Amino acid sequence: MRIFTIDPHGVHETGDLPTLRIAEVVPPGFIWISCTRSEFESTLEPIQATLAQLTGVQLLDLHISDLLNRQLPSRYDFTSDYDLLVFRRLAASPLGTAAAPPASGEPRIKPLGGPPILRRIDTSPVGFAVFDQVLLTVHPQDCAVRDAYASKLTNAAAVEQRTASNRLATSPADLMLRIVNLMVDGFLELRRELTHQLDHWQTELLDPKTRFNNWGSMLQARLALHQLDEICEDQHTAIQDWIEAVKTWPEHSAAASQRERDLLQVRSRDVLEHIERVVHHVRRLEQSAEAAIQMHFSAQTHRTNEIMRTLTVLTAVFLPLNLIAGIFGMNFEFIPLIHRSGGFWWAMGGMGFTALALLLVFWRKRYLARASR
Repeated sequence: MRIFTIDPHGVHETGDLPTLRIAEVVPPGFIWISCTRSEFESTLEPIQATLAQLTGVQLLDLHISDLLNRQLPSRYDFTSDYDLLVFRRLAASPLGTAAAPPASGEPRIKPLGGPPILRRIDTSPVGFAVFDQVLLTVHPQDCAVRDAYASKLTNAAAVEQRTASNRLATSPADLMLRIVNLMVDGFLELRRELTHQLDHWQTELLDPKTRFNNWGSMLQARLALHQLDEICEDQHTAIQDWIEAVKTWPEHSAAASQRERDLLQVRSRDVLEHIERVVHHVRRLEQSAEAAIQMHFSAQTHRTNEIMRTLTVLTAVFLPLNLIAGIFGMNFEFIPLIHRSGGFWWAMGGMGFTALALLLVFWRKRYLARASR
């Protein structure tokens, strides 16, 4: 568990819940309580007691179940005291590392199929409980986004005070949107690797010299991309609901408070735009994979047609030759050229002339033209 006190004077980290005092936070500062899902479950009572001390309210039982649920899709909910956002991340573990095992009693999430990059994408949910001066986040066991942003806060606290105050989040809602934005941008960074792997399959599909037999993985890739599309749609809906909820917040008379709210709406729309980019990219990859499969079968059909055309031309060339051979093979006593010494060569010459004439005709009609690669 990591706990940060963020105020205009800087960032201070502590790991002790009982020592937190909201009165010691310089306005407009706030407290960020970050824990893993297993830590949240094991220390639920101390966290509830701390929230009651800091904010005067506790999390509802249904919201606690949402924060502990590893299968919950992205969703937004609210009460009169706090807002709850569950956002499924799209994170990739490094090559050669296995996903962190789930805590006891938690179901194991089935990994995505298809290319290795899809199998390494983890879609575990991250929970955010946003109070007026407290942000509670519940992360998976191996959440790199939490650690990355915590390092960012620590680095910001090490620089000059004026610069740090400009870089730090101004409210729990602002911090939540920054973390969500990092989670979305993390998938945008995977686009190049994912596109490269799917392009490799497309090249193999369209190569006439190879026989593509990896249909099981291709089907798994299509299903995985479709699943990513559904996850991104849930993310889009959750952020859209958050934006609509922010619009209903009461107007502030102070210019600074109103500007902070406007900046919050701008950041929310920016996160929504990033999610739309992810949705567009996932759908484009899905359409590209489908188009590659259709082009593969079209190319195979074209190759089959070329083979059948060649066989048809050869059959048409040898058909009159077989007719001539059949005529001279009849059991009649009197057949022209049958009893002449040069009859064989006359027949062979006629058959050769017929074959060359037919080949010339078929070549002029481009029946024997070789398809350009």
